[in-house]
Amino acid sequence: MLTLTCPYCGVKAEETELAPGYEAHLKRFGAGSSDDDFEGYMFARKNPKGVHFERWRHAYGCGKWFLAARDTATLEVFGTYPAQSKEPPADLIAKIKAKRPGWEGYK
Repeated sequence: MLTLTCPYCGVKAEETELAPGYEAHLKRFGAGSSDDDFEGYMFARKNPKGVHFERWRHAYGCGKWFLAARDTATLEVFGTYPAQSKEPPADLIAKIKAKRPGWEGYK
């Protein structure tokens, strides 16, 4: 079972207490954007086997959104961080690179 630690309240929550928000760090497009940009935002998502950055909501806890880095194949969680972050924290990237030497990096 997937277990994530909420960076806001510090609770280790199982996936049944969380709501997925899918891919993290997306550039959002809305009114006034081109049809191609909006279509890409709505429907084009990465679905890698390996390290992935995701949005989660602590639905049955504090209710806040946060971001997580995990391996989609093994469910190994590298860490969580606040939803307002523009990119993953440097220490989290270093942790991933230490455990996955061949990992090509964020983005």
